This record gives sequence, structure tokens and C-alpha cells, in this order.
Amino acid sequence: MKTHTRTKLVSALTVTALLLSLAGCSSSDQKRERSNDSSETESSAESSAYSAPESSVWYPSGYEPSRTSSAESASGTSSGSSAVPQEWLDNGIFSQYYEAAYGRVKTMTLEAKIGQMLFAACPSENAEEIAFKNLLGGYVMFGDNFKNKTKQQVTDEITTYIYASDIPMCIAVDEEGGTVTRVSGKKLLSDHEFQSPRDLYNSGGMIAIQSDAQEKAQLLKDLFIDVNLAPVCDIAVNYGDFMYSRSLGQDAQTTSDFVTTVTEISQNKGVSVTLKHFPGYGSNSDTHTGIAVDYRDYSAFETNDFLPFQAGIDAGAHCVLVSHNIVNCMDSEHPASLSPAVIKILRESLGFTGIIMTDDLSMDAISLFTGGQTPAVAAVLAGNDMMIVGSDMIESSIASVKAAVEDGTISESIIDHAVTRILSWKYQKGLLR
Repeated sequence: MKTHTRTKLVSALTVTALLLSLAGCSSSDQKRERSNDSSETESSAESSAYSAPESSVWYPSGYEPSRTSSAESASGTSSGSSAVPQEWLDNGIFSQYYEAAYGRVKTMTLEAKIGQMLFAACPSENAEEIAFKNLLGGYVMFGDNFKNKTKQQVTDEITTYIYASDIPMCIAVDEEGGTVTRVSGKKLLSDHEFQSPRDLYNSGGMIAIQSDAQEKAQLLKDLFIDVNLAPVCDIAVNYGDFMYSRSLGQDAQTTSDFVTTVTEISQNKGVSVTLKHFPGYGSNSDTHTGIAVDYRDYSAFETNDFLPFQAGIDAGAHCVLVSHNIVNCMDSEHPASLSPAVIKILRESLGFTGIIMTDDLSMDAISLFTGGQTPAVAAVLAGNDMMIVGSDMIESSIASVKAAVEDGTISESIIDHAVTRILSWKYQKGLLR
């Protein structure tokens, strides 16, 4: 069905369903910018679009591309037991939906499952077609996506994105306040920009934080945005720190209280939070523009940086975003976002059972580190559920991960586990029923 015809079919009933789904979520410039309906068979022409040369893929230390044939390595997700694997039963925040989610995963093509693992920057053109083709897990929207648009225009567009495929998308935005205001910085969408957490707290304490969190979540919900890539959990107290203006600017305990407050208020209103930037940014330089290395001892994280993340996790935060900092005490060879060791700490030491996502993989810290090669395989092997990518990285990410599954470098069960979490999250939010 042609896209322009499908767009016209988005009716008032669809909008009503979206409102209900946003309400169902229980207690989340443009440098970031996907598989056909899962029931369709991919044509040979489409398949060739997902063939990446091996030389374009960056592999983490300790991994070598396998030469196992696809027939030997692929698990064949359409066959076998439909019971959720015992080792996945973690009593996690979305665990009541694992069975339904896993049942759906078993019916999906490999390309469709990989598509769900991508949080792509929303392209300025053909966004609905791209979402439909690749069955994307979600779009991240930036200031340009909202420029000179009314609330009605924004909600109409977002509705078509969400329902472009049979698995509805999540729509995310960075709305931290202060220097990062993708939505409230647009006069047609908000009568004022949200202040930074630091300024809010300094002027009105936690009461001001509470009021701001309520208003922010309501604005996003009204625009059908159901994931906020906030709050910033980082502790930055030195004026020269890159995260200084974006952080609360208080000690670990006060920052933990802030994170708990924002998490509970936002998710009670139907907007998932994303705790960032794990494992804690500290005084590191800007990873948008270069590689940053953190030389602190592990004890500094245990007694300080981890605390706000733990508070958010304990409050039921749906997502955690991992930074690109190289944290020597955890993994001196890989950026945190591509590090199995860092993801293991988040899962096992902090007990997080929700969605782990990378920071934007198009940032210079990653492209410089990998020599411009595709980092998606490394991100999956590290244990991320979702990857934030630029719109120009969608096809190369799908192709590289697909090839890695087919040659045995990535077990398809890793993909299945991640997508089971993602779909369980969407069931929790009411996007899937």
C-alpha cells in the first residue's frame, strides 16, 4: 500500500487509541537522526539492501567474525518452544508481559527484530516510509522536527510515525530544560522554555522540580511523545565540566532525590524516563566532538556516581542511556556504550531490568574510536537493547547486525532477548495489546 494512502487512513480512532496507550504507561541539533510488516516476506531486492561488506563493521576486542553458516548459527525463531527461556525470567519491571512479547518475537523476521532495536533520529523527509520499511523501534525527534509547527501539525505527524507499522513506535525527545529544550524552545508549542534543573533547584528547591516535572510530562504527553531522554543523573560540580549546565549541581543524595521525583512524576503521567549518562559523566570532555577517558577509581562510582542511577532504578525507571566515555576502572579498551563489562555492572550490580540504550552512535567519540566503521554489532554484543543512531545509519546498522547473526558472531537469542524486553516495554506502555 502506498504511503500517502496509508497516511490518510490515520483516523480519529487511531488518535484516540494513542491517547489511551499513553495514559496506560505505569509508574522516559540533529546529529542523531525500518523492516516491512513482520508478516511479509522480504524480496531479494530488499534483502540486498541489508548486505554490508565485512570491512565496514567494527568488532570489539576479543571478537572475531565467525565463519559459521547461517543454517548452523540461526536459531530459527519461528520454530521450537514458545516458552520464555528460564534464564530470562528476572522478575523485572516488564516481566508480566514477557510471555506475550516473546510469543510475538517468535513470529518476526530477523530484519524486523533488528529494526526494533533502533531508536533512529527522525528524518526530515519520508519519515513514515522509513519507519514502515524498517519496522523501527522508535524515533528520536530534534528541534528541526518541530520548527514552525503547531501542536496539531506535530501530533498529526507523530501519529503517522507511531502507527507506520504493526508494532507501534516509541517517540523520544531530549527535554532536559536549560540548554537542551527540543520542544519547549518552540514558541508554537510552549509559552516558555523549561529551566535547567540546576536553576530550578536553586530558585525553588524540590517543590520547583516537582512542578516542572508535572508540566514537562504533560506537554510531551499532549504531543504524543512518550519517552524523555532525561533526567540527567550526572554529578558535575565544577564550572568547567561539560555536564555542569545540564546537571542538578548538587551532591549525590540530593541528585538521587531529584531523579526519584522526576522518574515517578513523569512515568505516572505516561512518559518513560531515561536515566543518563551511565555510569556517570563526571568531569569528562564532550563526547559529541571527541574521545573522553575517565581515570577515576571504581570506588568513586560506588560512593557517588551510581547513587542517582540506583535511585531512578529503584523508582522504576524504564530506560538507562549509556555514555561513550571510556571508563578505565571498568573497561579500558571500549567506550562504555560498547562495553560488555559496563552493561554487566548496570544489570548485575545495580539490578536494572529495563531498556538499556546507547548514546547516539553517530557522535564523534564513536566514529573516531571505530575509524568510521559501523558500531552496531559491538553495541549488540555489549548487551544494549536499543541503539540511538542517525537516520543515515539505519540500513548499515541492520545490515551489519543481520550479517553477524547469520555468520554466528551474534547468537540470535541475544536479539530475541533484547526485543522481548522492548516489546514488553511497549505492552507496559499500552502501545501493544
